[in-house]
Amino acid sequence: MSQAPDAPASAPQPPTVSARHPADEVLPPARLGLLGLQHVLVMYTGCVTVPLVFGGAAGLGTSTVGLLINADLLVAGLVTLLQALGVGKVLGVRLPVVAGATFSAVTPMILIAGEYGVQAVYGSMIAAGVFGLLVAVPFARAVRFFPPLVSGSVITVIGLSLIGVATGLIAGRDSTAEDYAAPGRLALAGGIVLLIVLVSRFTRGFLSQLGVLLGLVVGTLVAVPMGLTDFSSVGGADWFGLASPFHFGAPHFPIAAVISMCVVMLVTFTESTADMLAVGEMTGRPLSRQDLARGLAADGVSGVLGGVMNGFLDTVFAQNVGLVGMTKVRSRYVAAVAGGVLLVLALVPKLGEVVASLPGPVVGGAGLVMFATVTSVGISTLRKVEFEGTGNLLIVAVSIGAGMLPVVAPSIYHAFPTWVQIIGGSAITSTTVTAFLLNLLFHHTPGRKKAEPGTEAVPTAVPAT
Repeated sequence: MSQAPDAPASAPQPPTVSARHPADEVLPPARLGLLGLQHVLVMYTGCVTVPLVFGGAAGLGTSTVGLLINADLLVAGLVTLLQALGVGKVLGVRLPVVAGATFSAVTPMILIAGEYGVQAVYGSMIAAGVFGLLVAVPFARAVRFFPPLVSGSVITVIGLSLIGVATGLIAGRDSTAEDYAAPGRLALAGGIVLLIVLVSRFTRGFLSQLGVLLGLVVGTLVAVPMGLTDFSSVGGADWFGLASPFHFGAPHFPIAAVISMCVVMLVTFTESTADMLAVGEMTGRPLSRQDLARGLAADGVSGVLGGVMNGFLDTVFAQNVGLVGMTKVRSRYVAAVAGGVLLVLALVPKLGEVVASLPGPVVGGAGLVMFATVTSVGISTLRKVEFEGTGNLLIVAVSIGAGMLPVVAPSIYHAFPTWVQIIGGSAITSTTVTAFLLNLLFHHTPGRKKAEPGTEAVPTAVPAT
């Protein structure tokens, strides 16, 4: 009897194609949790520094600053979840990005608080959030008007303008006080800077990214015997609680404050755009304009949420972009876990009170490094710009000069109307407007000079501030 031939034992099989992109991969729970926590540790210091600096400069009490910290973490957690998981075709870039408070808004917020009060700070933030939602799509299409020439100038001035804030925390804000710029305060801040440098120099990998956090912890321990700490308010804080909406009362909307904060939103968009493009390249999922617009819209949501919940404008944190590059873990669910951890931390007011009670020299020493790093990043971004025979050197010079005027002479616009003082008195706003308009004049008008690298290109990755 004849038999049908058996099928070949090693018949070729079609290649298995995974339908799931690495960005959509769900890792085992233990690994997912550990990697998410790592993202939080990397960004936590930068995130909470913003409410610490703003609260101190605005003269808010320790308990109020603690509330701001919890609100800050709440907004950061919610926006991170939006970015990682997305909401339909409306919100979220759906990449492993982590959101946190941007330094770009600090100086304008301080100016607005001094002129109009904290209610105006959060009113203008809500308005800027709505503005961000409205312009997310147009900005994604017009991102070429915010090249490294513009973003580099702005980022450089952001860092420079905040150096004075760090100085005030280190030395004290009252120059007539007995302990103003006391040697002990300066030595403590200097020691923290040295520790951060040594950690960066002699450690590797994940530990090398925790220098600022270690500086805060060690600096606080050293400050205890120096009599520079006061944690008396921590005992009265609740273990669990949620920041209440409109803690400072009904929001106000002064036009000058709104304009200034809307400009900050555009700066935030520039930062987030650069970082989202970088993560898109790292994960092998290049962004379309629609993807970018959804990610920017989430930044707009942060303005609305921050204004309502007493939080801050958020941007994509480049510290976490660097962590994605270092670990090669591309799953967006790791970022979602980080968002969940931030939400849990936001529900512990006692933790916010502890952070708010950190001594000024400790926060100032760590802040000095962080703010100066922002300036360095701006300078690095400007390296992408072609200066020879393009007029770009003049654009950078005039933009930084205009931005630094209110830094070195805070009352320079005192004779002008209040709205001019708020807009012109912000180094970030002045630099952004100047660089943007000069870039249009030199490179986007009839008879313009030949476009050069750094004037037409989409911004590359820059750290968030």
